[in-house]
Amino acid sequence: MKTFNALLTSAAVAVTGFAGAALAEEFRLGLITPPPHVWTLAAEEFGTALSEASGGEHTVTVFPARQLGNEADMLQQLQSGALDMAFMTVAEVSNRATDFGTFYQPFLADDMAHAARILRSDEARAMLDQLPGALGVVGLGYGSAGMRHILTNGGVTDAAGLSGQKIRITPFEANLDFYNAIGAAPTPMPLPAVFDALANGQVDGIDMDAELIVLLRYHEHADTMIETHHMMFPMVGLVSARVWAGLSEEDQAMISDLMGAAVDGVLTTYEERDAGWLVEIQGTEVNYIEGDRAFFGDAVDQWEAIWEERAPDALETLRGVAEATRQ
Repeated sequence: MKTFNALLTSAAVAVTGFAGAALAEEFRLGLITPPPHVWTLAAEEFGTALSEASGGEHTVTVFPARQLGNEADMLQQLQSGALDMAFMTVAEVSNRATDFGTFYQPFLADDMAHAARILRSDEARAMLDQLPGALGVVGLGYGSAGMRHILTNGGVTDAAGLSGQKIRITPFEANLDFYNAIGAAPTPMPLPAVFDALANGQVDGIDMDAELIVLLRYHEHADTMIETHHMMFPMVGLVSARVWAGLSEEDQAMISDLMGAAVDGVLTTYEERDAGWLVEIQGTEVNYIEGDRAFFGDAVDQWEAIWEERAPDALETLRGVAEATRQ
Protein backbone atom coordinates (compact mmCIF):
# COMPACT_ATOMS: atom_id res chain seq x y z
CA MET A 1 0.00 0.00 0.00
CA LYS A 2 3.03 2.33 -0.07
CA THR A 3 2.17 3.71 -3.53
CA PHE A 4 -1.42 4.25 -2.47
CA ASN A 5 -0.39 6.08 0.72
CA ALA A 6 1.99 8.29 -1.26
CA LEU A 7 -0.82 9.28 -3.63
CA LEU A 8 -3.08 10.27 -0.76
CA THR A 9 -0.30 12.17 0.99
CA SER A 10 0.36 14.18 -2.18
CA ALA A 11 -3.33 14.92 -2.60
CA ALA A 12 -3.67 15.92 1.05
CA VAL A 13 -0.77 18.36 0.76
CA ALA A 14 -2.32 19.85 -2.38
CA VAL A 15 -5.67 20.57 -0.70
CA THR A 16 -4.50 21.63 2.75
CA GLY A 17 -4.95 25.25 1.74
CA PHE A 18 -8.72 24.78 1.72
CA ALA A 19 -8.93 23.83 5.39
CA GLY A 20 -9.59 27.32 6.70
CA ALA A 21 -12.95 27.53 4.92
CA ALA A 22 -14.26 24.16 6.10
CA LEU A 23 -17.26 23.64 8.37
CA ALA A 24 -16.93 20.63 10.65
CA GLU A 25 -18.53 17.46 9.28
CA GLU A 26 -18.58 13.89 10.51
CA PHE A 27 -19.00 11.80 7.39
CA ARG A 28 -20.12 8.18 7.25
CA LEU A 29 -18.77 5.92 4.50
CA GLY A 30 -20.19 2.48 3.78
CA LEU A 31 -18.78 -0.58 2.00
CA ILE A 32 -19.60 -4.25 1.58
CA THR A 33 -15.98 -5.41 1.81
CA PRO A 34 -14.42 -6.93 4.95
CA PRO A 35 -11.93 -4.94 7.08
CA PRO A 36 -8.72 -6.39 5.52
CA HIS A 37 -9.90 -5.72 1.95
CA VAL A 38 -8.11 -3.19 -0.27
CA TRP A 39 -11.26 -1.04 -0.53
CA THR A 40 -11.70 -0.83 3.22
CA LEU A 41 -8.07 0.06 3.77
CA ALA A 42 -8.37 2.74 1.10
CA ALA A 43 -11.48 4.17 2.76
CA GLU A 44 -9.68 4.40 6.08
CA GLU A 45 -6.68 6.09 4.47
CA PHE A 46 -9.05 8.54 2.77
CA GLY A 47 -10.57 9.40 6.15
CA THR A 48 -7.15 10.01 7.65
CA ALA A 49 -6.09 12.19 4.72
CA LEU A 50 -9.31 14.24 4.87
CA SER A 51 -8.91 14.82 8.60
CA GLU A 52 -5.34 15.98 8.12
CA ALA A 53 -6.12 18.19 5.14
CA SER A 54 -9.03 19.85 6.96
CA GLY A 55 -7.09 20.43 10.14
CA GLY A 56 -9.32 17.97 11.97
CA GLU A 57 -12.55 19.69 10.93
CA HIS A 58 -13.70 16.71 8.86
CA THR A 59 -13.74 13.08 9.97
CA VAL A 60 -14.83 9.90 8.23
CA THR A 61 -16.21 6.83 10.02
CA VAL A 62 -15.90 3.75 7.83
CA PHE A 63 -18.56 1.02 8.03
CA PRO A 64 -17.24 -2.12 6.25
CA ALA A 65 -18.71 -5.58 5.78
CA ARG A 66 -22.30 -4.50 5.00
CA GLN A 67 -22.80 -2.93 8.42
CA LEU A 68 -25.17 -0.42 6.78
CA GLY A 69 -26.84 -2.99 4.54
CA ASN A 70 -26.15 -4.29 1.07
CA GLU A 71 -25.24 -2.00 -1.80
CA ALA A 72 -28.84 -1.44 -2.83
CA ASP A 73 -29.61 -0.36 0.73
CA MET A 74 -26.62 1.96 0.84
CA LEU A 75 -27.49 3.50 -2.51
CA GLN A 76 -30.94 4.37 -1.18
CA GLN A 77 -29.32 5.90 1.89
CA LEU A 78 -27.04 7.98 -0.33
CA GLN A 79 -30.01 9.18 -2.33
CA SER A 80 -31.84 10.32 0.80
CA GLY A 81 -28.74 11.83 2.41
CA ALA A 82 -28.85 9.36 5.31
CA LEU A 83 -25.42 8.09 4.20
CA ASP A 84 -22.71 10.52 3.14
CA MET A 85 -20.31 8.40 1.11
CA ALA A 86 -19.68 4.91 -0.22
CA PHE A 87 -17.19 2.87 -2.18
CA MET A 88 -19.50 0.76 -4.30
CA THR A 89 -19.32 -1.68 -7.19
CA VAL A 90 -20.21 -0.24 -10.56
CA ALA A 91 -22.37 -3.37 -10.80
CA GLU A 92 -24.91 -1.85 -8.39
CA VAL A 93 -24.80 1.46 -10.28
CA SER A 94 -25.43 -0.41 -13.56
CA ASN A 95 -28.68 -1.81 -12.17
CA ARG A 96 -30.07 1.74 -12.37
CA ALA A 97 -27.89 3.39 -15.03
CA THR A 98 -27.69 0.94 -17.94
CA ASP A 99 -24.66 2.47 -19.69
CA PHE A 100 -22.46 1.37 -16.78
CA GLY A 101 -23.22 -2.26 -17.60
CA THR A 102 -21.00 -1.92 -20.66
CA PHE A 103 -17.90 -1.92 -18.44
CA TYR A 104 -18.61 -5.64 -18.03
CA GLN A 105 -18.31 -6.60 -21.67
CA PRO A 106 -16.53 -9.97 -21.51
CA PHE A 107 -12.87 -9.64 -22.44
CA LEU A 108 -13.09 -5.87 -22.88
CA ALA A 109 -9.84 -5.61 -20.86
CA ASP A 110 -6.88 -7.92 -21.34
CA ASP A 111 -5.69 -7.76 -17.74
CA MET A 112 -5.77 -5.52 -14.67
CA ALA A 113 -3.31 -2.98 -16.08
CA HIS A 114 -5.45 -2.62 -19.20
CA ALA A 115 -8.60 -2.31 -17.09
CA ALA A 116 -6.97 0.51 -15.11
CA ARG A 117 -6.15 2.40 -18.31
CA ILE A 118 -9.77 2.09 -19.44
CA LEU A 119 -11.10 3.30 -16.10
CA ARG A 120 -8.71 6.27 -16.07
CA SER A 121 -9.77 7.39 -19.53
CA ASP A 122 -11.62 10.66 -20.14
CA GLU A 123 -14.48 8.70 -21.67
CA ALA A 124 -14.95 6.55 -18.56
CA ARG A 125 -14.81 9.58 -16.28
CA ALA A 126 -17.36 11.39 -18.45
CA MET A 127 -19.86 8.64 -17.72
CA LEU A 128 -19.87 9.77 -14.08
CA ASP A 129 -21.63 12.95 -15.19
CA GLN A 130 -24.85 10.91 -15.46
CA LEU A 131 -24.95 9.99 -11.81
CA PRO A 132 -26.32 13.11 -10.06
CA GLY A 133 -29.38 13.19 -12.30
CA ALA A 134 -29.85 9.45 -12.69
CA LEU A 135 -29.09 8.20 -9.17
CA GLY A 136 -28.78 11.21 -6.89
CA VAL A 137 -25.09 10.62 -6.22
CA VAL A 138 -21.82 12.25 -7.26
CA GLY A 139 -19.09 9.99 -8.63
CA LEU A 140 -15.52 11.03 -7.86
CA GLY A 141 -13.50 8.33 -9.59
CA TYR A 142 -13.06 4.64 -10.22
CA GLY A 143 -11.32 1.89 -8.33
CA SER A 144 -11.55 -1.84 -8.93
CA ALA A 145 -11.91 -5.28 -7.42
CA GLY A 146 -9.54 -6.80 -9.93
CA MET A 147 -10.54 -9.12 -12.74
CA ARG A 148 -13.08 -11.92 -12.51
CA HIS A 149 -12.25 -15.61 -12.58
CA ILE A 150 -14.17 -18.82 -11.92
CA LEU A 151 -13.45 -21.12 -8.97
CA THR A 152 -15.51 -24.28 -9.08
CA ASN A 153 -15.92 -28.00 -8.41
CA GLY A 154 -16.59 -31.02 -10.56
CA GLY A 155 -13.32 -31.31 -12.40
CA VAL A 156 -14.30 -28.72 -15.01
CA THR A 157 -12.00 -28.65 -18.05
CA ASP A 158 -14.04 -26.57 -20.48
CA ALA A 159 -17.05 -24.27 -20.56
CA ALA A 160 -19.37 -27.21 -21.19
CA GLY A 161 -18.48 -28.40 -17.71
CA LEU A 162 -20.03 -25.22 -16.29
CA SER A 163 -23.41 -25.97 -17.85
CA GLY A 164 -26.03 -26.35 -15.15
CA GLN A 165 -23.60 -25.49 -12.35
CA LYS A 166 -24.80 -23.14 -9.65
CA ILE A 167 -22.28 -20.30 -9.84
CA ARG A 168 -22.42 -17.60 -7.19
CA ILE A 169 -22.47 -14.18 -8.82
CA THR A 170 -22.99 -10.55 -7.94
CA PRO A 171 -26.50 -9.92 -9.29
CA PHE A 172 -26.65 -7.39 -12.11
CA GLU A 173 -27.87 -7.67 -15.68
CA ALA A 174 -24.51 -7.83 -17.44
CA ASN A 175 -23.33 -10.69 -15.24
CA LEU A 176 -26.61 -12.58 -15.42
CA ASP A 177 -26.53 -12.31 -19.22
CA PHE A 178 -23.03 -13.80 -19.36
CA TYR A 179 -23.72 -16.79 -17.11
CA ASN A 180 -27.06 -17.48 -18.76
CA ALA A 181 -25.26 -17.53 -22.12
CA ILE A 182 -22.79 -20.08 -20.73
CA GLY A 183 -25.70 -22.25 -19.61
CA ALA A 184 -24.79 -22.07 -15.93
CA ALA A 185 -27.29 -21.35 -13.16
CA PRO A 186 -26.23 -17.90 -11.87
CA THR A 187 -26.94 -17.77 -8.15
CA PRO A 188 -26.95 -14.36 -6.42
CA MET A 189 -25.59 -14.47 -2.89
CA PRO A 190 -24.19 -11.89 -0.45
CA LEU A 191 -20.45 -12.09 0.12
CA PRO A 192 -20.62 -13.20 3.80
CA ALA A 193 -22.59 -16.30 2.80
CA VAL A 194 -20.23 -17.46 0.06
CA PHE A 195 -17.67 -19.45 2.07
CA ASP A 196 -20.25 -21.68 3.76
CA ALA A 197 -22.26 -22.07 0.55
CA LEU A 198 -19.19 -23.27 -1.32
CA ALA A 199 -18.16 -25.52 1.57
CA ASN A 200 -21.54 -27.23 1.92
CA GLY A 201 -22.29 -27.54 -1.79
CA GLN A 202 -25.09 -24.99 -1.88
CA VAL A 203 -23.25 -23.61 -4.91
CA ASP A 204 -20.88 -25.46 -7.24
CA GLY A 205 -18.62 -22.51 -7.89
CA ILE A 206 -18.11 -18.78 -7.66
CA ASP A 207 -17.40 -15.83 -9.93
CA MET A 208 -14.73 -14.00 -7.95
CA ASP A 209 -11.57 -11.90 -8.02
CA ALA A 210 -8.18 -13.30 -7.07
CA GLU A 211 -7.81 -11.15 -3.95
CA LEU A 212 -10.90 -12.51 -2.23
CA ILE A 213 -10.16 -16.07 -3.31
CA VAL A 214 -6.87 -15.75 -1.43
CA LEU A 215 -8.03 -13.51 1.43
CA LEU A 216 -11.09 -15.59 2.31
CA ARG A 217 -9.54 -18.94 1.33
CA TYR A 218 -12.34 -19.97 -0.99
CA HIS A 219 -9.89 -22.29 -2.76
CA GLU A 220 -10.07 -24.65 0.22
CA HIS A 221 -13.52 -25.77 -0.94
CA ALA A 222 -13.01 -26.03 -4.69
CA ASP A 223 -11.11 -28.35 -7.01
CA THR A 224 -10.65 -26.14 -10.09
CA MET A 225 -9.52 -22.57 -10.65
CA ILE A 226 -10.16 -21.16 -14.13
CA GLU A 227 -8.05 -18.05 -14.71
CA THR A 228 -10.12 -16.14 -17.26
CA HIS A 229 -9.88 -12.36 -16.71
CA HIS A 230 -13.30 -12.48 -18.36
CA MET A 231 -14.61 -9.24 -16.82
CA MET A 232 -13.18 -6.20 -15.14
CA PHE A 233 -14.98 -5.36 -11.90
CA PRO A 234 -14.88 -1.59 -11.30
CA MET A 235 -15.65 0.29 -8.11
CA VAL A 236 -16.74 3.92 -7.85
CA GLY A 237 -16.30 6.44 -5.06
CA LEU A 238 -19.66 8.10 -4.36
CA VAL A 239 -20.96 11.02 -2.34
CA SER A 240 -24.64 11.69 -1.72
CA ALA A 241 -25.78 14.48 -4.05
CA ARG A 242 -27.81 15.93 -1.17
CA VAL A 243 -24.71 16.02 1.02
CA TRP A 244 -22.60 17.35 -1.84
CA ALA A 245 -24.97 20.24 -2.45
CA GLY A 246 -24.55 21.34 1.17
CA LEU A 247 -20.76 21.54 0.96
CA SER A 248 -18.77 24.65 0.16
CA GLU A 249 -16.83 24.74 -3.09
CA GLU A 250 -13.65 24.41 -1.04
CA ASP A 251 -14.91 21.28 0.70
CA GLN A 252 -16.09 19.82 -2.59
CA ALA A 253 -12.65 20.35 -4.08
CA MET A 254 -10.94 18.84 -1.04
CA ILE A 255 -13.14 15.74 -0.97
CA SER A 256 -13.00 15.32 -4.75
CA ASP A 257 -9.21 15.40 -4.78
CA LEU A 258 -8.76 13.09 -1.81
CA MET A 259 -11.43 10.53 -2.66
CA GLY A 260 -10.27 10.57 -6.28
CA ALA A 261 -6.74 9.80 -5.10
CA ALA A 262 -8.03 7.06 -2.79
CA VAL A 263 -9.94 5.14 -5.42
CA ASP A 264 -7.22 5.63 -8.02
CA GLY A 265 -4.80 4.21 -5.46
CA VAL A 266 -7.00 1.11 -5.37
CA LEU A 267 -6.46 0.72 -9.11
CA THR A 268 -2.72 0.98 -8.58
CA THR A 269 -2.81 -1.62 -5.81
CA TYR A 270 -4.60 -4.12 -8.03
CA GLU A 271 -2.21 -3.42 -10.90
CA GLU A 272 0.69 -4.23 -8.58
CA ARG A 273 -0.78 -7.21 -6.73
CA ASP A 274 -3.29 -8.99 -8.97
CA ALA A 275 -0.72 -11.25 -10.61
CA GLY A 276 0.74 -12.16 -7.22
CA TRP A 277 -2.62 -13.30 -5.89
CA LEU A 278 -2.99 -15.56 -8.93
CA VAL A 279 0.43 -17.05 -8.20
CA GLU A 280 -0.71 -17.78 -4.63
CA ILE A 281 -3.74 -19.65 -5.96
CA GLN A 282 -1.51 -21.64 -8.33
CA GLY A 283 0.41 -22.77 -5.25
CA THR A 284 -2.66 -24.34 -3.65
CA GLU A 285 -4.06 -27.81 -4.28
CA VAL A 286 -6.68 -26.74 -6.84
CA ASN A 287 -6.35 -27.78 -10.46
CA TYR A 288 -5.38 -24.57 -12.27
CA ILE A 289 -6.41 -23.95 -15.88
CA GLU A 290 -6.79 -20.93 -18.12
CA GLY A 291 -9.70 -19.86 -20.28
CA ASP A 292 -9.86 -17.17 -22.96
CA ARG A 293 -12.72 -15.90 -25.11
CA ALA A 294 -12.66 -19.07 -27.21
CA PHE A 295 -13.02 -21.14 -24.01
CA PHE A 296 -16.59 -19.84 -23.67
CA GLY A 297 -17.69 -20.69 -27.21
CA ASP A 298 -20.38 -18.34 -28.50
CA ALA A 299 -21.37 -17.05 -25.04
CA VAL A 300 -19.49 -13.77 -25.53
CA ASP A 301 -21.16 -13.25 -28.91
CA GLN A 302 -24.56 -13.78 -27.26
CA TRP A 303 -23.71 -11.20 -24.57
CA GLU A 304 -22.60 -8.68 -27.16
CA ALA A 305 -25.78 -9.11 -29.19
CA ILE A 306 -27.88 -8.30 -26.10
CA TRP A 307 -25.87 -5.23 -25.14
CA GLU A 308 -25.59 -3.85 -28.66
CA GLU A 309 -29.35 -3.43 -28.35
CA ARG A 310 -29.38 -2.30 -24.72
CA ALA A 311 -26.62 0.35 -24.63
CA PRO A 312 -25.07 0.66 -28.11
CA ASP A 313 -23.43 4.08 -27.74
CA ALA A 314 -21.73 3.35 -24.42
CA LEU A 315 -20.60 -0.08 -25.66
CA GLU A 316 -19.06 1.44 -28.79
CA THR A 317 -17.34 4.14 -26.75
CA LEU A 318 -15.72 1.72 -24.34
CA ARG A 319 -14.68 -0.62 -27.14
CA GLY A 320 -12.90 2.33 -28.72
CA VAL A 321 -11.18 3.17 -25.44
CA ALA A 322 -10.16 -0.46 -24.93
CA GLU A 323 -8.60 -0.63 -28.37
CA ALA A 324 -6.82 2.69 -27.98
CA THR A 325 -5.33 1.66 -24.62
CA ARG A 326 -4.39 -1.88 -25.58
CA GLN A 327 -0.64 -2.55 -25.46
